[in-house]
Amino acid sequence: GCRIGFDLGGSDRKSAAVVDGTVVFSEEVKWDPYFESDPSYHIEGIHDSLKRAAAHLPRVDAIGGSAAGIYVNNEPRVSSLFRGVSTEDFDRCVRGIFRDLKERWNDVPFEVANDGEVTALAGAMELGCGGVLGLAMGTSQAAGYVDEGGSITTWINELAFCPVDYRDDAPADEWSGDVGCGVQYFSQQAVARLAVLAGIEFNGDMPLPERLIEVQRLMAKGDEKAHKVYQTIGAYFGYSIAHYADFYDIRHLLILGRVTSGEGGQLMIDTAMVVLEDEFPALAKNITISTPSEQLKRHGQAIAAASLPKIS
Repeated sequence: GCRIGFDLGGSDRKSAAVVDGTVVFSEEVKWDPYFESDPSYHIEGIHDSLKRAAAHLPRVDAIGGSAAGIYVNNEPRVSSLFRGVSTEDFDRCVRGIFRDLKERWNDVPFEVANDGEVTALAGAMELGCGGVLGLAMGTSQAAGYVDEGGSITTWINELAFCPVDYRDDAPADEWSGDVGCGVQYFSQQAVARLAVLAGIEFNGDMPLPERLIEVQRLMAKGDEKAHKVYQTIGAYFGYSIAHYADFYDIRHLLILGRVTSGEGGQLMIDTAMVVLEDEFPALAKNITISTPSEQLKRHGQAIAAASLPKIS
């Protein structure tokens, strides 16, 4: 059918138009939802992305979405995307946001899932198998798991808030207050923090997404400081994969997200594999790490989300 997929991140929202499984359009639009108190900012922003994708389709048969947070029956229950909205407005406007959008789009099948689960689904679709842990490194860290049978689980796989660094003075997440958790190590926050430690200078008010772009630009020029940033994240990642393997039966890791774009993403993966081979050789033999095309790295969650709704 003719489907729209969307993915809502903390720095941009992505949308894709898919016809019979073929992507005919995808794009990303910058937004800054975290501290917006007016729910209409979120509703109209999502609606705008849907319209942009619909312009490339002859009709809309179904809409699927990927977003950070916990969703039950298409209702956001906890989500950092809406942290700026008051509790009253969250209950009044946000919990029914996707139901309201479904009505705007003629009540076509409409399904929303956690962005991490959609990452894992994208991995299973790309690889054609199960046992996939999908990780997206962008504004935050998204994670999800598809079991050996090819199914998304009922678990809450919010690895962004699971610790990977047990130091007392590890960096804290500004929203949850959790210390040493994945969001501070596998996201643009990690890149920006490590870049300063490596000696890269930014304008004081430069937003995190632009700092990431600057580090990626330096990486493409062969800058040694940028190289150290990605090498360090790769070392974090290698040890964290071993930690995750205590809880998941991992056969494949699929890595997505803006942090993985460019040469730095490959250096990160190569460094992680060196850690696994040196420290955890049994795991290294049984786990493969892969990344999709550049389009799927950035837009893969939106594209995979398009497949979520069932069409009668």
